[in-house]
Amino acid sequence: MDLNLFKLCSGLKFLGYLMILLVAAITAVSYYAVVLLTWAPRISHGGFTSFLSLLIIVLFHLLLVMLTWSYIMVVINDPGSVPENWKPPSQENLESGPDDTSASTSVDVPENRQALGYCRHCRNGKPPRCHHCSVCQRCVLKMDHHCVWVVNCVGARNYKFFLLFLLYTFLETTLDVIVLLPSFMKFFKEATGHTNSASDLALTFLTFVLNVAFALSLLFFIIMHASLLSSNTTSIEVYEKKGVVRWKYDLGHKKNFEQVFGTRKALWLLPLFAKEDLENIPALHGLDFPTCSDDES
Repeated sequence: MDLNLFKLCSGLKFLGYLMILLVAAITAVSYYAVVLLTWAPRISHGGFTSFLSLLIIVLFHLLLVMLTWSYIMVVINDPGSVPENWKPPSQENLESGPDDTSASTSVDVPENRQALGYCRHCRNGKPPRCHHCSVCQRCVLKMDHHCVWVVNCVGARNYKFFLLFLLYTFLETTLDVIVLLPSFMKFFKEATGHTNSASDLALTFLTFVLNVAFALSLLFFIIMHASLLSSNTTSIEVYEKKGVVRWKYDLGHKKNFEQVFGTRKALWLLPLFAKEDLENIPALHGLDFPTCSDDES
């Protein structure tokens, strides 16, 4: 019996749902340790301590709202699917021309499809920068990668939301590390003195270690994706552009950024797109991308 590796890869979706529960559990533990256990009781102390406690709690909730909003947008938004029987605009123009022209070029369609990209799994054309996901078992527009943490692919239509999720999660975990550091430093002293319950001490220690681990790993991913964003490259395309003198989709740092985040500065830090950006930036839909030659001309 033949083993279908693509069907086995689809089983990773189940792992993704467990990851969602893990994200919720870590968030709940951090909330309890930072807000309820450490800083909320200090609001009543008065003076600067009360002000600092209130500031930390407000900032914690603000970042929590933003990372949750971004996370939900990554999970529920489709990264971009190829329309059924998709063909490049040039080929559609040829086929919509005179009958004798379409008849003379019909035999060349398979060769054109192969040159432009054709998915043998989906049996459909592949637009530029499109790749087949073995987990979702479909082609994804401007696919970056399949993320088990969001049970979804990251592609043209949700890449901005994914980057914002990384950013706000990094800021939240970094905040948790900073505000729990004094408690962590007192961990062994408190443990020997028995001034707090053992469960509270263990929870604070665990929360601090988890947030340090996540903050460091997220910092690596943010640096990596910032580099990819600056050159208008996906994680998959890193291997495709090796040996290329100039990446054809690299339009310069500013335009590369706008290809993902849009031109409205007021919405850059929000998981939203302006209507005019969706209308004027084809790259946000994932079917058409400007290149260096287009930009220079």
